[in-house]
Amino acid sequence: MKDNFSSSFELLLKHEGGYVNHPDDPGGRTNHGITQRVYEKFLGEDVTEEEMKDMPLEDVFSIYKDDYWDRIRGDELPSGVDLCIFDWAVNSGVSQASKALQRVLGVLDDGIIGSRTVAAVCERDSTQVVEAMSQKREDFYRSLRTFDTFGRGWLRRNDETRDEALRLIEAEV
Repeated sequence: MKDNFSSSFELLLKHEGGYVNHPDDPGGRTNHGITQRVYEKFLGEDVTEEEMKDMPLEDVFSIYKDDYWDRIRGDELPSGVDLCIFDWAVNSGVSQASKALQRVLGVLDDGIIGSRTVAAVCERDSTQVVEAMSQKREDFYRSLRTFDTFGRGWLRRNDETRDEALRLIEAEV
């Protein structure tokens, strides 16, 4: 079985950066892309701003592996497609990214990647899936009310993720 989680995690950290508390971000305080709400759920207790700033990378790794990568069934998706879905799941939620993939594939879009979704994606050309997902992601970003504030960064992130995903697909050939 392939293991692309570590390399996907490294790219994700480049996109997510460090501690941020932007007033226009509905996610509120985040560090490495982990919202305070998600971190508190992970720890089972409330956290302070200082604890958010000092979040250990091991916790970030565990959260992304368990709550995002495993939920999108990243180890079962083709190389490149896994990164594409993972990065979007982190940025916009597992359900949003999963539904977009399911719509691209023409399967039931329930937001849960199960065996039917995995089978459908494995039957498709990975390059076409990544290109279609990237377009859906751009369209989604452009529809958000915060696009004027964050849009340039989101589009850059989408382009970088698409390019890396296509590189991973090419490396498999």
